[in-house]
Amino acid sequence: MILAVFYVLLPVLDVLSYAEENLRARLDCVRANEQCLKEQACSTKYRTMRQCVAGGKESNFSMVAGLEAKDECRSAIDALKQSPLYNCRCKRGMKKEKNCLRIYWGMYQSLQGNDFLEDSPYEPVNSRLSDIFRLAPIIGEPAVARENNCLNAAKACNLNDTCKKYRSAYISPCTSRVSTAEVCNKRKCHKALRQFFDKVPPKHSYGMLFCSCPLSDQTACSERRRQTIVPVCSYEEKQKPNCLELQASCKTNYICKSRLADFFVNCQPEPRSLSGCLKENYADCLLAYSGLIGTVMTPNYLRSPKISVSPYCDCSNSGNNKDECDKFTEFFTENTCLRLLVPTSIVTFQFFVPTKMYKHGTHTHTHSFYLSLCSTYIHSV
Repeated sequence: MILAVFYVLLPVLDVLSYAEENLRARLDCVRANEQCLKEQACSTKYRTMRQCVAGGKESNFSMVAGLEAKDECRSAIDALKQSPLYNCRCKRGMKKEKNCLRIYWGMYQSLQGNDFLEDSPYEPVNSRLSDIFRLAPIIGEPAVARENNCLNAAKACNLNDTCKKYRSAYISPCTSRVSTAEVCNKRKCHKALRQFFDKVPPKHSYGMLFCSCPLSDQTACSERRRQTIVPVCSYEEKQKPNCLELQASCKTNYICKSRLADFFVNCQPEPRSLSGCLKENYADCLLAYSGLIGTVMTPNYLRSPKISVSPYCDCSNSGNNKDECDKFTEFFTENTCLRLLVPTSIVTFQFFVPTKMYKHGTHTHTHSFYLSLCSTYIHSV
C-alpha cells in the first residue's frame, strides 16, 4: 500500500522539474573560463585579476604597489562580476573537476578574500532526488528491517552492471596491500570511492551505504554497513590525527576542500527546523555527506549503540584550539541535520532493495520494479 502511494505520486512530481531548466543555463567554470578567454575584454580583466591575486592578498592587495595598481585590481574584479565566471559552478565527478574547482576558488577568493563559503562550489542536487526525501514521511517506517538489507543491497549491486563495475573498481585498490608497511594505495582507493558515489545510481550506492538491519542481527549487519567503504584503507590511519590538522590537510586539495565546503553549506543544522537542516533539504545534505567519502575527510559510522558518523580524527593535542576543534567534530557527531538525515536515509533506501514481491492488479512486482521508476525519474534529465 505504501509503495502503491509512492508509485501514484511519482508523475505528480514532474511539475517540480522546471527548476532544472534554470540550472542548465549556468555554465560550469571550465566552459565559463573558455568563454571568457575568447572575449578580449573579459580575458584582459581575468589576467589582471590573476596577477593581482599572485601579487598579494585577495582582499586588500596589501602587497600590490601603488594606489593605481590597487584601483586596477578592483576594477578588474568588478568587471568580472558581470562575466559568466562570476556565477559558475562545478559538477561532481566531471572530467575536469579539479581544474573547474581551481578556477572557481580563484574567482571566489578574489571576490571574497577568504575561503569561507556561503554557497557551494557545486551545482545543486537534482531536484528529483529531493522529491524522494519529500516522500520520506509517506514511505517512512522504523529504521529496523526484518532481514539483513545490507547483504541484500550488496547482492543487488552485483546484479547491476554499473554498480558492480564501480564497486569492483574500488574494492581492488582498497583491499590490495602495497607493502608490509602499507595496507593499500589510499590515493587510488579514495579516487575509486569518489567515482562509485559519483557514477552509481543512488538506489544502489545509497542502498549499500544506508542499508537497514534487523534487531536479531544488529551487530554483524551494522558492521557490514560500516565496512562498505573498506575503512581499513579509506578511513583509518595508524595514528588518529587531530581534526583541525586533518581539516588543514583537506584544504590543500581542491576536491577535498570543495566537498568539505559543500558539506558545511548543505548540512548546516537548525534545531528549530522540522528536518533539523537549515536548508530544509535532506537530498543536498545527503549528496554533500557522501561526497566527502574518498577524501582525507572521509566520514564513517562509529562503533556505538546509536547511529553516529565522524571523520577519523579527535581533538587531542589541540592546545588553545580545543574549542574550535570540538566545534568541528560536533558538526558531525551532534549535528541535528545529520542526526535525522542518516536514519531517514536508512528508512528511505531500504525500499530500494529488491527482496519482496508486491501485487499490483494482475501483475506481481518487486521493490525494484516500483523503485526503478524512481531511479528512472531521478536520471531522466
